[in-house]
Amino acid sequence: MVDHHRFLCGLVLAAGAGTRFGGPKALAREPDGTAWVELAVRMLRDAGCDCVLVALGASADEARALVPADSQVVVVEDWSKGLSAALRAGLSAASALGAEAMLIMPVDTPGATVDAATRVIERAGDPLSTALARAVYAGRPGHPVLIGRDHWDGLAETLMGDSGAGPYLSAHHAIAVECGDLWPGEDIDLRDQLS
Repeated sequence: MVDHHRFLCGLVLAAGAGTRFGGPKALAREPDGTAWVELAVRMLRDAGCDCVLVALGASADEARALVPADSQVVVVEDWSKGLSAALRAGLSAASALGAEAMLIMPVDTPGATVDAATRVIERAGDPLSTALARAVYAGRPGHPVLIGRDHWDGLAETLMGDSGAGPYLSAHHAIAVECGDLWPGEDIDLRDQLS
């Protein structure tokens, strides 16, 4: 039985400088011109997120124009400190909104499917506030990641530099949700990965 009164917030991580990629991934587009930010927001929305936050840092002013109107920009002032800064900013914003849980996607996964996100949400269980689940691909940890509100303070204390929620998820035995049958689960670090 799914609780339809829950409040699930999506978070798109798009604050980095994309050094290996050759520029901020928040500005990246598909060959047809569709912004990766838009794809990520749409995916989280379609998966059932009540609100979607987009964490912007590098080139935030330029990237803001690509963010869909039905989502909220969270500017990560200290984005240069790494992924941890974007996650911390997202947690803070979701907390201020009173969200019960957060579903996190990096912007550099334009191939991500709604099916993977809905599967993670379903397997996370109720109440979402205590949930901890992550998509895995042939057993390899990936995204999306769902983190219930009860874990936010503990997670924030562990965030440092460019490491994200991975160590916390491992230490607290997050539910691994196999999604390899839905899409490969790969993020794009280099432009030559774009086909």
